[in-house]
Amino acid sequence: MSITLRLLLGYFLIVGLAAWFVLNSFSEEVKPGVRQTMEDTLVDTAHLLAEMATWQMHADKLDTRKFAEAFDRYQAREPRAHIWEFKKDTVDLQVYITDAKGIVIYDSADEAVGQDYSKWNDVYLTLRGQYGVRSTLAIADDKRSNVMHVAAPILYRDKVIGVLTVAKPTLSVQPFIDSSRKKIAKAGWWLMGGALAIGLLFTWWLTRSIDALRRYARDVSAGKKVPAPELGSGELAELGKALAEMREKLDGREYIENYVHHLAHEMKSPLAALQGAAELLDENLPERERAIFTANIREQSGRLKDMLDKLLALAKLEHRTALEDVSRISLQELTATVIADHAPRLQQHNITCRNNIPIDAYTSGEFFLLRQALANLLSNAIDFSGDGSLIEFSLHTESGMHHLQLRDQGSGIPDYAMPRIFERFYSLARPATQRKSSGLGLPFVREVALLHGGTITLKNHADGGVEAEFILPAAY
Repeated sequence: MSITLRLLLGYFLIVGLAAWFVLNSFSEEVKPGVRQTMEDTLVDTAHLLAEMATWQMHADKLDTRKFAEAFDRYQAREPRAHIWEFKKDTVDLQVYITDAKGIVIYDSADEAVGQDYSKWNDVYLTLRGQYGVRSTLAIADDKRSNVMHVAAPILYRDKVIGVLTVAKPTLSVQPFIDSSRKKIAKAGWWLMGGALAIGLLFTWWLTRSIDALRRYARDVSAGKKVPAPELGSGELAELGKALAEMREKLDGREYIENYVHHLAHEMKSPLAALQGAAELLDENLPERERAIFTANIREQSGRLKDMLDKLLALAKLEHRTALEDVSRISLQELTATVIADHAPRLQQHNITCRNNIPIDAYTSGEFFLLRQALANLLSNAIDFSGDGSLIEFSLHTESGMHHLQLRDQGSGIPDYAMPRIFERFYSLARPATQRKSSGLGLPFVREVALLHGGTITLKNHADGGVEAEFILPAAY
């Protein structure tokens, strides 16, 4: 399981459990909250009706005839009320009245007159001066048929002469409970959706930063020229900076060790030649031999200078991770400039160099570096080409990348040398002179290609010679 999925699932699990707990608590509180409100209203109603019942007294006894007539008219009413989104067309209150002994003397439902209700909590407690209330199922085993009964004492001359109970089925308020729960559930789904969106956004941000660091580490391990990722501020940004600093220190240490090793190895031959020539010059030599050894010293000194110059240029390039002086470059004009730079050598060996680069081929980069890179490739092609041969530049574009090809008609690259062709200080003897170069030209070309987001490959062409393919991003 990827870290992205683990982070998202962990976050969503925590938020989901917290949201479920909170919303479930709210939902569970809806029903008792609504019933408490209903009970409060029934208390007020019961006391109001109990007071009205005392208006009809006959021989110090309750006379419920007028009350019954009024309640019958109440039950015949159609409220036509709109309570929020619910319509109420019927009245739900039921009332019964008992005497001081708990015997029912009036029942709005005409079912319980004459029955003894003195044992029911509402009547029993009220007759004893306490708060009387009970909740009873109208249909056994059906919890939805619950009816709430709230009683109030009927007082006459500060004496309890009866009890009036107001009853209301809780089913009448069930739509409000269900509606509230639906709204809470809807809010919960919105909350979960919002939490998921925030979780996705947070996970995307975090994994994007982690992926950037991971790609950076992989590119560094592959030897690619990539800058450290920009991660803003915070712990991940500090980690990115620490990785970049660690890379620079490790690269610098390994770089110095490798260069010292290779440089010491490559400088042995010219230094030995210089030392030998110098020792011979100390002797009394004929003028002709002295001139030969003097020329050898100049040649070897020039070789050392050329090696050090190229080494410094390559070292500077290898430590760069980004382009600096970027411009839009015409590859046809770039190639024409490089060919013109080598015109004397081309004429000297009677070599024809064709520029078949299209006029509309452009790339973005540093003109100076690309000029040096192509110059190295063309110089190698001239060194390994015979007099009167042909060197040709061509180009094709594929998937947004320009494939600039340089082909000569030389002897080709031996199979044993192909795996090492881009190694520092590795070089093949030139056919005409049997001398080697500094072995730093092709490594320089490779670094330029990598810095521009491209690659360089060399291979033997099927029809003879070598084909160098310099791949660069296209600019439109």
